[in-house]
Amino acid sequence: MALAARLWRFLPLAHATVPVPRLLTGVAASWGRSCAWRLCGSEILQNFRSLFIVFRVEEILEQADYLYESGETEKLYQLLTQYKESEDAELLWRLARASRDIAQLSGTSEAEKKLLVYEALEYAKRALEKNEHSFAAHKWYAICISDVGDYEGIKAKIANAYIIKEHFEKAIELNPKDATSIHLMGIWCYTFAEMPWYQRRIAKMLFATPPSSTYEEALGYFHRAEQVDPNFYSKNLLLLGKTYLKLHNKKLAAFWLMKAKDYPAHTEEDKQIQTEAAQLLTGFNDKK
Repeated sequence: MALAARLWRFLPLAHATVPVPRLLTGVAASWGRSCAWRLCGSEILQNFRSLFIVFRVEEILEQADYLYESGETEKLYQLLTQYKESEDAELLWRLARASRDIAQLSGTSEAEKKLLVYEALEYAKRALEKNEHSFAAHKWYAICISDVGDYEGIKAKIANAYIIKEHFEKAIELNPKDATSIHLMGIWCYTFAEMPWYQRRIAKMLFATPPSSTYEEALGYFHRAEQVDPNFYSKNLLLLGKTYLKLHNKKLAAFWLMKAKDYPAHTEEDKQIQTEAAQLLTGFNDKK
């Protein structure tokens, strides 16, 4: 019944009949009715095709989300690259994410990684062009710009700082319940809070008011992300611990680092974070 209702909305006859002039009779009337129904039939066929495309995209997105949740990074990339010419923003930002995830696999060569990073940026840019109201498109565009900065030098990375911040803030505005966007805004703040002196000099050369932040501001975003979705990401737990370390609060630093160390490892990144958290905690013990 639900499918029938959706189909019905796409049919022109669901909304109005095609008028045929009343004064026509005989052959003229027959010809008029014939033309009207031919036009109507063409419109119905066109709407069925549009509906099929919509259903097909929804089906692909469901498959993609299942593979992503299952950690099937390579299968997800193989699925989505079949539709790299798509005009659908939801497909494109997922393809940007998948390209980036492949780039970060330990088995990916440096040459392949670079190609994938630039590829991901192109997909994210297209997603944003297709739908500027997509929070995910803004989020992944910002992430991909940041990744590309790793290949274009510190000057380019700093120059893109305000663009990155703008898109993270837009993503949060469009979806205040997306913990990842809030977490990434926290990383932006943390990065500029700990920026070394030589990078600050470059920033002052590029901007009248160079980008800056504080550990307190970063901490606020990390806590906000936890409030929106508790334990959603091992790196958020790790960064809460590291930020508290920067603020010389060892008790709370140990609390969050322990949570990061004990976080179930589903990905390579989770394992790396477990290791880093354990090392930081060992440092605590060594100082006692």
